[in-house]
This record gives sequence, C-alpha cells and structure tokens, in this order.
Amino acid sequence: MSGGEVRVAIAGTGFIGAVHARSARLAGGRLVGVAASSPERGLLAAATLGAERSFATAEELVESPDVDIVHICTPNHLHQPLAEAALAAGKHVICEKPLALDERGAQTLVDVAESTDLVAAVPFVYRYYPTAREARERVRTGATGPIRLIHGGYLQDWLLLPSDDNWRVDEQLGGASRAFADIGSHWCDMVEHVSGHRITRVSARLLTSVPERVTEDAAILQFETDRGAIGTAVVSQISAGRKNMLHFELDGAEEAVSFNQEEPETLWVGRREHATLIKRDPAHLSEPAARLATLPPGHPQGYNDCFDAFVADAYAAAVTGERPDGLPVFRDGLRAAHITAAVLSSARTETWVDVPDTAALTAGGVDG
Repeated sequence: MSGGEVRVAIAGTGFIGAVHARSARLAGGRLVGVAASSPERGLLAAATLGAERSFATAEELVESPDVDIVHICTPNHLHQPLAEAALAAGKHVICEKPLALDERGAQTLVDVAESTDLVAAVPFVYRYYPTAREARERVRTGATGPIRLIHGGYLQDWLLLPSDDNWRVDEQLGGASRAFADIGSHWCDMVEHVSGHRITRVSARLLTSVPERVTEDAAILQFETDRGAIGTAVVSQISAGRKNMLHFELDGAEEAVSFNQEEPETLWVGRREHATLIKRDPAHLSEPAARLATLPPGHPQGYNDCFDAFVADAYAAAVTGERPDGLPVFRDGLRAAHITAAVLSSARTETWVDVPDTAALTAGGVDG
C-alpha cells in the first residue's frame, strides 16, 4: 500500500460481494477489480459495483500485484485455496466463513496467516452492533454478575419450502454442515464474544426436512462452558416468518441481558427489581459501544453499518499494524470450525462431545 491508498479486489459478486464492495468504498478502499463465476459475469459485476476492471478468474485476482486486500465472497469450497493463494502473494485477506470445508483446512489457514504480518479477518459482523457491544461491556465490568445461563438461537425461513434451492445445499460446495456452519457459527461467535465464556461440550440434534438436501435444515444444541454456565440454542433455516432472527440472552447472578438482531436499537436488561431497555444512544453507552454508534439516536443502524465498521477496522489494522478491539480474525473462524465439527459428531454419535480449545482466541476478546 503506497501513500496510504488501499487497493481492494473482491472474488465473488453475489449478494454478500456487493455488501463487501459498499463497505470497502466507505472505508476508503479503491475497488480495483472483481471476479465472478465467469468472465462474462465478471464484466457485468464490475460495471454494477463500480470496479475498475474484472479479472477473468478469482485465481488471477488474488495473485495480482495491483491488489493490497482481497475479499473472498465465493462459495465455501473455494475459500481455502483462494485465501491461501492470497496470503502467499502477500495480500491482506477478508474471507467469508466458513474458512474451509473442515477443521483441518481452517487450521491450515490460521497457520499460514499467523506466519505472516498480514491481516486475515472473517466477517463475524454481528459483533459490531452497538447494543451487542454494550452487553459485552456489562459482562466485562461485572454489572451482570457471573453468567449462569446462555440461551437463544438464529432463525431464518429462506429454505422453508422443498422448492427452495441454493448452492449451499450441495455438500460438495457448502460443506458437511449447512444451517449450523452458515448461521449457527454466527450465534456461537456472538455469545462467546459477549459473555467471555467458551463452549467446551456440546450435545446436538440435527433435522433435515427435505431429504434431498443431505445437510441439515435445523439444529438444536445444548452446551456447557469453561466458566460453569449451561446453555441452549435453536438454529433453523426453516422457521416460517423468521428472516434473520439472531437472538441471545445471558442470565447473570445480578442481571440478564438480551439482544435481538431484528430489533437491534435496544438492549433488554433485566434485574429482580425491574427491566429496562437501553437505547442505542452514544451519549449513554459505554465507550466501546459508543464508538460503533455512528448515527444519532432515533436514526436506526443496521447490518450494513455493522459491515462498514468491520471492514473499516480490518483496513485500519492493515494500514497501521494495530488490531482494533473485537476484530474477528481467522482464529475465530477456526473456533467456528471446531464447534461445528463437535456438533456434527454429537449428532452422529448421539453423545456429548468435547470442543477443542482454540488457543489464544483474539487479542480483542473479553479475557484480553
């Protein structure tokens, strides 16, 4: 990067690629190129997204000397080879999750990334809701007291009907887990990030409502944590009317906090004496939460704002070499792979399964 200019390229130009492109521009990135599933689609995407050019292939894009940061937004099976190639070419990488189709692939990417000084980030962007960050601060400062129960879930309905289809239902393209790897990973990342607890054991059951899909449509999870809490989660892509309901509640000895991604402007806080709603008002939030509240109260912030903040943090880390608090990195992606593998193993064996300890999770974690 010369003169502080950040030259960005995006591999994969579907819905999430367009989200990355928007956030890249807002973070000051120069969108030098994109690559799609074919050269023809790449040309169309370049015009639509305002990129300077299209690359014939994603492989050409990640190796280009004219690119500083690569965003990988392709189907899952391409994540690992493209991320490895980008890191080998000296690029900072933002890679959608899952990082790879299995734990071994995710571990390989972590090993490669951590052998360099490059930024390797994964978009667990729900961390960037100001009210979720406020919940984290209430746990960190002890306002909640020790956390005893963790519960909630992540519900969608976009695969409700047998006729609903997507590349993610293909195990060869999406991996052995679909619903849990796709959205359950977000839920687990959120509750671990906010609570400071780590899931250590799981008992899971999976449901595939359309047998032709092979991978699961829904999962029910029980778990234990390293700090003595127990919890449950329901993960579903077949819950009618639920579009993107990521919600969690942490029940502490002094108070409970509850967050709902579909209603993110408030954080519910319950105590024995009363329950209150904390509004996303930077004047009354903790400093870490107020940093993310970019609009005055009453002007709703949403998913795009979270993505903008995440990309801005990743670019800041690439330019300065200093990682902002809470930036999710490849090791967090490995953590998700460990939990997903344990869920699949538990469902297969109908037993409790231990989750491997993903050492030194993130410097920005609750434990510091």
